[in-house]
Amino acid sequence: MNEQSNPRPMIQAPSHPGPHEGYMPGFGNDFETEALPGALPQGMNSPQKVNYGLYGEQLSGTAFTDVRPERTWCYRIRPSVKHSHRYTKIDLPHWKSAPCVDPDVISLGQYRWDPVPHQDTPLTWLTGMRTMTTAGDVNMQVGMATHVYLVTQSMQDEYFFSADSEMLVVPQEGRLRFATELGIIDVEPQEIAIIPRGLVYRVEVLDGPARGFVCENYGQKFELPGRGPIGANCMANPRDFKAPVAAYEDREVPSTITIKWCGQFHTSKIAQSPLDVVAWHGNYAPYKYDLKTYCPVGAILFDHPDPSIFTVLTAPSGQPGTANIDFVLFRERWMVAEDTFRPPWYHKNIMSELMGNIYGQYDAKPKGFVPGGISLHNMMIPHGPDQQAFEGASNADLKAEKLDNTMSFMFETRFPQHLTPFAATEAPLQDDYIYCWETLEKKFDGTPGKK
Repeated sequence: MNEQSNPRPMIQAPSHPGPHEGYMPGFGNDFETEALPGALPQGMNSPQKVNYGLYGEQLSGTAFTDVRPERTWCYRIRPSVKHSHRYTKIDLPHWKSAPCVDPDVISLGQYRWDPVPHQDTPLTWLTGMRTMTTAGDVNMQVGMATHVYLVTQSMQDEYFFSADSEMLVVPQEGRLRFATELGIIDVEPQEIAIIPRGLVYRVEVLDGPARGFVCENYGQKFELPGRGPIGANCMANPRDFKAPVAAYEDREVPSTITIKWCGQFHTSKIAQSPLDVVAWHGNYAPYKYDLKTYCPVGAILFDHPDPSIFTVLTAPSGQPGTANIDFVLFRERWMVAEDTFRPPWYHKNIMSELMGNIYGQYDAKPKGFVPGGISLHNMMIPHGPDQQAFEGASNADLKAEKLDNTMSFMFETRFPQHLTPFAATEAPLQDDYIYCWETLEKKFDGTPGKK
């Protein structure tokens, strides 16, 4: 893979020592950080004059009257109004938003794709986004979209933010840097990044070509799931989420900022870098998370638990117990259940499930679901193990077994996911996937006591 150096290093706050260098640990914390000493006001948010001639500005991620408002106070070289001018509408033809329902595309069924292949054409974060499914309505701020990104080229004096959505990024190949208004986040496979709605950033290639998955969340923000009887420990622990320390650029250079707003894209020409926040404090920030720190819990006597027990993050829908999106992780773990069919059972689900393979082999589909691949099982469409997985699990010696070399995930939503024309006609669809259940045999025997 090719490595690209950061062409414009940001001035960063003093690094934290040890494993948190460049990051602050905790999920949903009220952080404070400054890249210059004394840049962050103390004891108040909006002094008459801010040190260093900075401007105070608030970025709100929730309504002011929310139960726990999410907002961050930024102290920046210029207010954001200087990073916004007249807008020109542009087209990013492969990036779609809901509703995107093509009458000629059938979304009903079981689908699986090989990895979307890399291209010879130089692609940035914006031009390399390929939407696979959409759900809900971006204008009503409900639902989601799923994408594959293909990135070979860093954004050069280009910046982006989405007014529509929070972005959950799941790398599968290569390393990326998200240079944001609030600091720098570097991500690689087996990590994820969350970029909040409204936050300006630039994406650079540290090691490419880069490929991965994106869940674009139109609704309420991702949060840690309620643990209930599981209790305070295991699953995703708050301390393992990392928010960046303050970093800024003071660069006078013609730049372009692209905004996604109500599913449409617009550009604005500005005269400087918008990444000019010198200090900030608040609880509305980007963060990264190492998926290897996720501690799964499961059955230790019999039966296979629901996949909801592997939820890393959830975005509420307003309907208790039914998520706008669940982000679910299937990673290495021990299988110990007695007298139990251990892989996921056959089922139909009110939720729609899009899965991606980060690396290794998924236990319910030992063939065909390769790293970088995607599957979709829409709401109330039956699915489950293929014939090989069923026979293997039905006849296995049920000793304790380590399920190893595996990491897959699921974007699950309460809404039906509609295939885009790209997913239906351009992405490498496995036309024979539907036949993986064809060899399942009738085993019924009405003899009493027969298994």
